[in-house]
Amino acid sequence: MIRFKARLSRPASPRGATWTFLVLPADASAKLPTRSMTSVGGTLGGQPFEATLEPAGNGSHWRKVPRALREAAKAEPGDAVAVEIAPLEKELEPAVPADLRAALKASPAARATWDAATTVARRDWIAWMTSGKKAETRGKRLHAAIDMLEHGKKRVCCFDRSGMYGNNFSAPEAAP
Repeated sequence: MIRFKARLSRPASPRGATWTFLVLPADASAKLPTRSMTSVGGTLGGQPFEATLEPAGNGSHWRKVPRALREAAKAEPGDAVAVEIAPLEKELEPAVPADLRAALKASPAARATWDAATTVARRDWIAWMTSGKKAETRGKRLHAAIDMLEHGKKRVCCFDRSGMYGNNFSAPEAAP
């Protein structure tokens, strides 16, 4: 079990955002098995949760804290909360974005490859597709993903899963 305290923050952008997140201390993150996305279970303020941590791009991790979990832990933005986590034996299945779900439904060949891929590979496809900054980039990546999956490619190539080298992942900037 990895134990630490982390401050709940609101993001600086978009302005007025109401959701919260926390960034793991570097020493806690270093105890995890990977610098990339990793699924953990544990407690936040004594309340149980399971989640996939996101890479912060600097070798650490972060996670969005759902409102229900924050409220159950009786924590507010700015509070330092006690967190206990441990890696899960089995990675959590990622939520599939609606546009990708529709594209997979329209292509039985791509869907067959998708279903045969590992959970981590499916998570990488989603992260690669959604990490583009522009809607145009996301659309191109969605089209490319379906094409590659139709041709039997189970993993996206040349994708920096940690965000440390390609700057494709980072924790949100905290609002003051």
